[in-house]
Amino acid sequence: MTIQQFKQTAIEKLSSSPSPALDADVLLQWILQKDKTFILFNRELELTEEQEDKLSAAVEKRRTGLPVAYITGTKEFFGYDFHVTTDVLIPKPDTEVLVENAANWIIDEYSMQPGTFNVCDMCTGSGCVGISLMKFLSESDSTIAGEHLPGFTMCDISSAALAVAKGNADRLLSEVQRQKFNFVQTNLFDNLGHAKAGIYDIIVSNPPYVPASETTELLKDGRSEPRLALDGDVTLEGKPSGTNDGLALIRNLIPQAYRFLIPGGMLILETGEYNAEETEKIMQENGFKDTKLYYDLEGQLRNVSGIK
Repeated sequence: MTIQQFKQTAIEKLSSSPSPALDADVLLQWILQKDKTFILFNRELELTEEQEDKLSAAVEKRRTGLPVAYITGTKEFFGYDFHVTTDVLIPKPDTEVLVENAANWIIDEYSMQPGTFNVCDMCTGSGCVGISLMKFLSESDSTIAGEHLPGFTMCDISSAALAVAKGNADRLLSEVQRQKFNFVQTNLFDNLGHAKAGIYDIIVSNPPYVPASETTELLKDGRSEPRLALDGDVTLEGKPSGTNDGLALIRNLIPQAYRFLIPGGMLILETGEYNAEETEKIMQENGFKDTKLYYDLEGQLRNVSGIK
């Protein structure tokens, strides 16, 4: 079987996928360890029996609804290749704006008052937000990259997710950068002590914010993403909150984050386009000022920030 023959067969088998041709190309690149240009210009290349078997197995997994990123174990985010498993959400392009907005705030604050910033990445998952933020700051500002590298506390309730995040930090960060990272398993801020005056300059978070009913519907397609990282309608004990707006966890996160920020510090969250405005109200009710809404790559409300 040639590359082109495999691709035609895969497209037919993956007709229920929203992107069968792209799925086939990504699987070919993964198995052959070649880029898309190679795949395009070598369509008549004969696949080995081993390659055919691996590709066929991958297509069958994709037919169940399992995302390609979970099959290949890799997803690009902010220009970097992150390892992903079904213990973490697959990084989404729209979350890149969370990194950009957080980085812009840090750079602006640093220009006015140079120093070492302390960053908390709450609900870190794969670590894509915090790790990308460190790399972006290091590569865009030589002063910050020097003696003022930020310190990062990467938090998640899931030990399996933290293991993925640690692995990504080991692969993507330099030794000097890794020394600035601390990984903490915690239910929101429970295991970070009891801050009174505040310890973080900025808290970034992509928390669970999908309504419970919508989470159930999303997971019916076999995507296998962890419900723990999607469903925002849970109590601090992990039980159903009885609400269906995706904000139960955020209602707990926001006042806790306020306590852990220094005066003048920023909280910036990713939310859904359907509950971003309500999230802003919750911030305001909990003492945050200068709240702001940000749009994602598709023009939907996606980030909400506030200043302590």
